[in-house]
Amino acid sequence: MAGMNLRHIEIFYAVYTNGSVSAAARALNISQPSVSKTLRHAESILGFPLFERANGRLVATDDAHALFEEVSEIQDRVHALREGARNLRRGSGMMLRISALPSLALGVLPEAVARFLRDHPHVNFDLQTVHHDDLVRKLHERETDVAIAVEVPQNAPIGSRWLGEGELVVLYREADIPDAPPRLALADLREHHFISVAASGPIGQMFVEEQRRLGLEFDHAMSARTFYIATALVRAGVGLTVVDSFTAQAALAPGLAIRPLTPPVTFDLYAMYLHNRPPTALATDFLKVVAQVIDDI
Repeated sequence: MAGMNLRHIEIFYAVYTNGSVSAAARALNISQPSVSKTLRHAESILGFPLFERANGRLVATDDAHALFEEVSEIQDRVHALREGARNLRRGSGMMLRISALPSLALGVLPEAVARFLRDHPHVNFDLQTVHHDDLVRKLHERETDVAIAVEVPQNAPIGSRWLGEGELVVLYREADIPDAPPRLALADLREHHFISVAASGPIGQMFVEEQRRLGLEFDHAMSARTFYIATALVRAGVGLTVVDSFTAQAALAPGLAIRPLTPPVTFDLYAMYLHNRPPTALATDFLKVVAQVIDDI
């Protein structure tokens, strides 16, 4: 078998199992002359004939029978390799481990997974939330492959891809601000019971910085450590809050409304990964869907 390449093996295998050049050509979806030419080339490399003609049909030689025993195992492996490659392209059996900020895990991530599975039904997901302070550790310890968050950690071996933009919005009960304009200024909120999420990561810090820039203080304010608690308090009628647009959309319910701030306070979203473990082609395709979902909100 020395000197034969995979194309020689494929042609020989097809002729041997199909019994003729024409049948082999149909099975491989190539022309008969191409099969004949490759078969002759294989015989010249081997130094002996593989088939002889008897009564108008091809008959395998004894050498061909011996060769087939070796070739069949190789062909099975090639077939398995090709099937495996097709499965990788389809995502069959693949696991995507994705982490996201809790605000994105409420709405953006589930919607992106639902859309992605329409075209990749065999992909498996391992989804989890990640807080900004824990992002690098989860990547280093391989608890996740990609983390979707707001700020790219400095001085860490982290690569990133921009996914889209969000902004801070007011989530409130319509009964509390019945004729709200298209946008609300932070100063307009001082008369209402306010639920602060200042302690909740980079997005909370953005709110604090904007509040300081405007020199505002809120009376009747209470603090919520998570966006989920803040939105639950709004639903319960305790007051209003300023959260990111994704959290607000996920929490929207009858009787609640959303207004962006004026002036706008925006932020960027990134997919982050270790430099030495960039996203796979499948993960890259999923991140494109995430970006589409972010753009739709």
